[in-house]
Amino acid sequence: MTRKNLLSCLLLISVFPLSAQMEIPLYPDIVPNNLASTDQGISEKRGPKSGLARSNTTHPTLTIFQAPHPNGRAIIVCPGGGYVRTAFEKEGTRVAERLLQDSITVFVLNYRLPDPRWQEDPSVAPLQDARAAIRYVRSRAEAYQVNPQKIGIMGFSAGGHLAATAATMALPDEVALPDARPDFVILIYPVISFSDQLTHKGSRTRLIGENPNENDILRWSADNQVTSDSPPAFLVHAGNDKSVPVGNSLAYYSACIRAGVAAEMHLYPAGGHGFGLYNPTTADDWTKRLSHWLQRLD
Repeated sequence: MTRKNLLSCLLLISVFPLSAQMEIPLYPDIVPNNLASTDQGISEKRGPKSGLARSNTTHPTLTIFQAPHPNGRAIIVCPGGGYVRTAFEKEGTRVAERLLQDSITVFVLNYRLPDPRWQEDPSVAPLQDARAAIRYVRSRAEAYQVNPQKIGIMGFSAGGHLAATAATMALPDEVALPDARPDFVILIYPVISFSDQLTHKGSRTRLIGENPNENDILRWSADNQVTSDSPPAFLVHAGNDKSVPVGNSLAYYSACIRAGVAAEMHLYPAGGHGFGLYNPTTADDWTKRLSHWLQRLD
């Protein structure tokens, strides 16, 4: 074995230990936009259906699920939780385990939750983390056996808002940084619009405050940010969702159509909000539809 091959093997061993799952800090040193804090967050069990949830996150992490036989595709998963907590197990690690079945390498993002106690500008903290996660995966694509042009982002509920903004918005300080645009976006019962008619008020309040001005409402409504350069989108929603109206997904889908962006949407008449991997009101499996859609992207 050559020295180069030996070093490559050692690198992969260090990244992928005997366990296929590993949690690492998103930022190796200073967390941008953070106020001084040593609080590492809270983990709590929220019952067998929801599983582990996290809150008070000030130091974001990535939990890596390396596919045994990677197909070159990577997905960064953003669990929901109203920007108050993240449903780390139900909409994170369980989703990763399902995606592994399709040989996808998965990175579950435990992003910072907006809070003026811990960030100079709480509104941009989650987006900073999502874009940094994309840059991280793209910069280490070879080590993770990922195609740098097949990196997507997926989000549930408020995590869907984060995924949608990561797909459509850049930050001013990214000009000199590597590309952080995802190659595709997957939105599951997402918060999209911050308009009074459609928004999930809790998510909007947590991100941009109790009384946001019209400019902030427009800026953080992801359907307003879709352009012809936005990545292909896959959406899932239930028509009877009382927490995040289905109009959110309809607004994003319509914006994609207007901009000439490829989009596929699956709407169920029932299922409510937060059903995760399985909508109990139907035998249809949206994850299989997602698998077929991803195959058609190649």
